[in-house]
Amino acid sequence: MEVNFQDALARRDLAAMRRCPKSDLHNYLGGDPDHVFERTGRRIVPLDRRLSAIAEMHQWAEENFGTMFNDAAGRLLGFELTLAQALRDGVTRLAKGEDVWASTLFQGSAQRVTDGLREVHRTIAPGIEWIPELSMSRHCPFTALERWLAPYLEQGFYRTFDLSGDEFAQPIEVFKPLYRSARAAGLRLKAHVGEFGTADDVQRAVEELELDEVQHGIAAVDSAGVMRFLADYRIRLNICPTSNVMLGRVASMQVHPIRRLYDAGIRVTVNTDDSLMFGTTVSEEFLALYDAGLFTATELDEIRLNGLSD
Repeated sequence: MEVNFQDALARRDLAAMRRCPKSDLHNYLGGDPDHVFERTGRRIVPLDRRLSAIAEMHQWAEENFGTMFNDAAGRLLGFELTLAQALRDGVTRLAKGEDVWASTLFQGSAQRVTDGLREVHRTIAPGIEWIPELSMSRHCPFTALERWLAPYLEQGFYRTFDLSGDEFAQPIEVFKPLYRSARAAGLRLKAHVGEFGTADDVQRAVEELELDEVQHGIAAVDSAGVMRFLADYRIRLNICPTSNVMLGRVASMQVHPIRRLYDAGIRVTVNTDDSLMFGTTVSEEFLALYDAGLFTATELDEIRLNGLSD
């Protein structure tokens, strides 16, 4: 029987919400702790306190994940865990992939990375529309990124391209040649920006890299001009509410800037970021925004639908 998302949300019925199609377009590492324990014997307890710096997040990950995701098998396990959780949560459209440096873990072969990801998708959740995503770590040297990226682009398989990591590691302009290559290969362009940086950083990244989407981008709320720019150019922000709160970028869910961004006419989506760390699913993110009084059920349904198409 077809489930009405708005009715399920109004009833706060998570089981019903999970039967409604939804997207997760900003997902670094997903997974249910019970599934992790079943596969690895390691018990992961999601973060239970707010952090004040990105360095604290890396420290927490090192203490709790250890080396579990540090080799080729671990990278594929992370994808498996993410897909399995997405399947249980009713995610029908998932943007997830791998950092270009991962080829160094697969005998230097980008093709081995791709083949491994494809097999995991085929085995775990072939019914999910998987959007294969390439990403780059912002701290890596340009020459290394250029060398790692080229063989992935030659495959003609990946659909989106992202830049993640420390927003202040290198100027955004450094990455323009790599983004031109990705655009020429037909990839949709994203970048992590405006999570820790400024509204001006968001607009500069969109203009310099010719972005289609921004991962986070919540700092845009500090500038009416930047918000108009994003709305006028139909730049979508893939926002991760719980992540923003737990990493100290937003004081609470009740004051999350996603409401003001939405009111400014910007297309927004709701996503998990690192659900194995933050202990949340897409359905739970929607419910948290509803319980915070930020949106009506009708508005959240519109946001849900924003993520089901480009």
